[in-house]
Amino acid sequence: MRRLARVTDTSRLRARRWDAIVLGSGVSALVAAARLGARGQRVLVVEEDAARALHPALREPFFLAGSRDGGVLDGCIRELSIPLLDRRRLGAERLAYQVTGPELRMDVGSADVTADELTRWGLCGAHEAGEMVRALAEATEAERKVMLNSPLVRLGRRLGMGRAGITGSHVRGLPAEVAHPGPALRPVLDAQVSALSNLATADVTAEARARLLGCALSGGAGFGDGPPWLLGLLRKRVEEVHGEFRSLAGGFRLVSSENRPAILVDDTDEIWVGRVLAIAAAPSALAAVMDPEEMPDFLKLDRPRRRRIGLLLQIDRDILPRGMCPRVIALGAAPGEAAPGSFADRVASITAYANPDDNACFDLVARIRVDDDEDIEAAEDELEARLRALMPFAGDRIRRRGHRRPVWDDDGWLEDPLPGEGWPAEIDIRASSKPSIYRLDRAGVGSLGIEGDLLLGWRAGDAIARELA
Repeated sequence: MRRLARVTDTSRLRARRWDAIVLGSGVSALVAAARLGARGQRVLVVEEDAARALHPALREPFFLAGSRDGGVLDGCIRELSIPLLDRRRLGAERLAYQVTGPELRMDVGSADVTADELTRWGLCGAHEAGEMVRALAEATEAERKVMLNSPLVRLGRRLGMGRAGITGSHVRGLPAEVAHPGPALRPVLDAQVSALSNLATADVTAEARARLLGCALSGGAGFGDGPPWLLGLLRKRVEEVHGEFRSLAGGFRLVSSENRPAILVDDTDEIWVGRVLAIAAAPSALAAVMDPEEMPDFLKLDRPRRRRIGLLLQIDRDILPRGMCPRVIALGAAPGEAAPGSFADRVASITAYANPDDNACFDLVARIRVDDDEDIEAAEDELEARLRALMPFAGDRIRRRGHRRPVWDDDGWLEDPLPGEGWPAEIDIRASSKPSIYRLDRAGVGSLGIEGDLLLGWRAGDAIARELA
């Protein structure tokens, strides 16, 4: 069993030491680092240089689920003691998002709005729409309660991994009214799940699907002004509890020094040592940048993966169509209508952000899923074409902005959990006992989207802090 390579000659190295090192700077990583710092642990967050340089809009989640109904986001930012002044910047919005297609522009928001829109667009009858929305509101509330009370993570001990079957009077899972939609409604529901979940190819569990579809019934939430947005607030909180950030522009090795996990920075004499190491980046992405001869076993997870790439554009404010929601889920072409090898049949998500440097402009982020061997430039062209279709006569008033894509430190990497794992089962985060290494495997909560990322960082950070204490 290959573990970390040992470094014995440390006299030539400049060693820096922390209680905990968190490898990665996504949502789970930042929440875990903030929780560790709040418990009095000295924390280092190690990020990729390209990730640090990204435009902040490219790192923001598409939809801030759990902020309007007392869900995980609301609970997490309170537990992190985010200042009230910053919390107030997260304002309520009437709509969660819009779902668009060739003959569809459906608003998704409160129960009444959503039911009316389902009827208006002919996706189901008025009575059926009312019953479906009512049942979905019940189901998402049940899942919210379970998520907030779930331990989620375990540390190698044999704990109960069965599904909780009943919450109050509601049996968990997807209501029958939603589980078997008609042919017109099914692609609309599937598109929302695709845009909100973070799995690569696996099916979203019934419990998670109920939460994903139902959390939009509380409406949306967003930052009306410029950054810092969610990721920026989390970074700020890590710094407030005396956490540090270091970036890696090149290669590195995961090693063991004095029986403690460490990061040896290539082409330097620096080694960063921690009492524990928490890996919060996609294992497959990390494995791709490591020497196969030195790759530890806990990164050898042979499972499907995809990537959700982001395209950044800037648009003049007066070009945005009236009534367009800040968040749009764009349906792909109907089966058989897309040209072979194109991306036109895939779901895309589009988000508009206020530009803090130019009040006359918006920043737009469009995202779509790609496989490892697919043409990213072609996918970006498809995304730009969809944006232009939504905004006729834009011409040169919509402009693409280039950026350097991170290799390993990117929440855009999507992986599937191993068979039998994943929400609502608990996640074993212990990767190694000697030295102490934890793996914040977001594939296990990928079906829960942004709430899963937050919950993983929250629960894992607390569990690691207890062990350090």
